[in-house]
Amino acid sequence: MAADWDTFRAVLFDLDGVITPTAEVHMRAWSKMFNDFLDERGVTEPYTDQDYFDHVDGKPRYDGVRDFLASRGIELPEGGPDDPPGVQTVRGLGDQKNERFGRELAQEGVAPYPGSLRLLEVLRDRDMSMAVVSSSANAPDVLRAAGVDSFFPVVIHGGVAAERNLRGKPAPDTFRAAADDLGVPYSDAVVIEDATSGVAAGRAGDFGLVVGVDRGAGVAALTKAGADVVVADLAELA
Repeated sequence: MAADWDTFRAVLFDLDGVITPTAEVHMRAWSKMFNDFLDERGVTEPYTDQDYFDHVDGKPRYDGVRDFLASRGIELPEGGPDDPPGVQTVRGLGDQKNERFGRELAQEGVAPYPGSLRLLEVLRDRDMSMAVVSSSANAPDVLRAAGVDSFFPVVIHGGVAAERNLRGKPAPDTFRAAADDLGVPYSDAVVIEDATSGVAAGRAGDFGLVVGVDRGAGVAALTKAGADVVVADLAELA
């Protein structure tokens, strides 16, 4: 599909799985961390990719830990910022996953999806305002590694959300903050997301258009979460 970009003034992108294939790196890091944890506790039902889409995808890191553990009936202490990665607290597990992600990103690097890069170039040529809205505190590093940081004057990542006390997806706060920083009304902005939690955030924020990108969550799930349209690749929007 070709979008009518004349209707809008800004585009708010999720990062992992939308601009870069780093969602796959996140998935592997979550899987290794959670399955090691479950093995240590003698839990026979493993963590799967479906658990990622159902409980983790698009959410702030510690929310993902809490929601997955709750799905297995497991309660852990919240822990504190001084917890070492891997200690059996919500923060310890979340930080262990983050360490795994960082190591893999450093070893393998990252490049944007070709279709996503094409759309960024088209929008830049149209002088469209653009922002990244990511639950990951690693977003600035990923953008630089992928060579696309220059497209985005505004980046609302997990660290910014914590500093500003913004609720994470599926709440609309981070997307609204990005639109506010760009000086664009919500109704004039497009949200592009691959996670059901992010799509739900876009729908809750009263944005002009919510686009789902199906990288594995499924067309039906993204539509149910509130996507106005679902594409398989951002080249379809260019």
